[in-house]
Amino acid sequence: MALSLAISPCPNDTFVFHALVHGRVPEAPPVEVTYADVDVTNTAAERGAFDLVKVSYAALPWLLDDYHLLPCGGALGRGCGPLVLTRSAAGDEAAGDGAAGADRPDRADLTGATVAVPGDRTTAYLLFRLWSAERPPARIEVVPFHEIMPAVAAGKYDAGLVIHEARFTYHRHGLTALVDLGEWWEGDTGLPIPLGAILARKGAVDPVAAAGWIRESVRQAWADPAASRDYVLSHAQEMEPDVVDRHIGLYVNEFTADLGDAGFAAVEALLGRAADAGLIPQTSGPQTSGPQTSSSRATAWTS
Repeated sequence: MALSLAISPCPNDTFVFHALVHGRVPEAPPVEVTYADVDVTNTAAERGAFDLVKVSYAALPWLLDDYHLLPCGGALGRGCGPLVLTRSAAGDEAAGDGAAGADRPDRADLTGATVAVPGDRTTAYLLFRLWSAERPPARIEVVPFHEIMPAVAAGKYDAGLVIHEARFTYHRHGLTALVDLGEWWEGDTGLPIPLGAILARKGAVDPVAAAGWIRESVRQAWADPAASRDYVLSHAQEMEPDVVDRHIGLYVNEFTADLGDAGFAAVEALLGRAADAGLIPQTSGPQTSGPQTSSSRATAWTS
């Protein structure tokens, strides 16, 4: 029987899963794919809607009773964190409200601001809450990711929290980066930033087998990038080919093939800090002793 898979239409996901989706991974079952923003998949995973699903690491505390964390296929790295964007002075002038800018919150301080975020259980928003804990904004609104930059540029929101390809395109909207939350996280912890995880539903998917399928799909993607080109571009939401290439180069990295010690340390640090701050429920990390493979360490999160 076919397995249900939910991933985003972003180039990193379609690049990684191309071979698996198209039946090119030996011994893997057929796959039926749903493409959705991560805020949608976070919610769907709570209902057990998919066998394999891409979610935010920030959503793990609500999902690990029903899902295994896989040690591969997700998004984790350095220099790839979410950005907090505000309108630049040039953007104010272009919109004709340069004087009105004096009435809006200081761009260096979001106290009193209204901020658009892509989901309330996204890793981006969790990082934002940790970063802004001492001076939180007045109001948060969850907004579909593709609407955030135009809305901030139009003055509907004082700031917007963005991910992925927005890193390469926000200047086009007359926006400026108030803070790179990835740089903030790396500077504070020395660890990479854990963004998106791949989960396998308990009772439906063998997590060790699933990790093997995904690693083979990643291997094929790197071995022949041209094979997935049309598929990636067809889901890339009008992104230019050069932006797609930069996106893949940044988000598909050594952690995609295996989280490794640094990857797991990053996940433990994020969830631990957030739980200590009362932002998420406490999650018990791996409790095994002795030498561990990456797969056994991932499975230990849910045992």
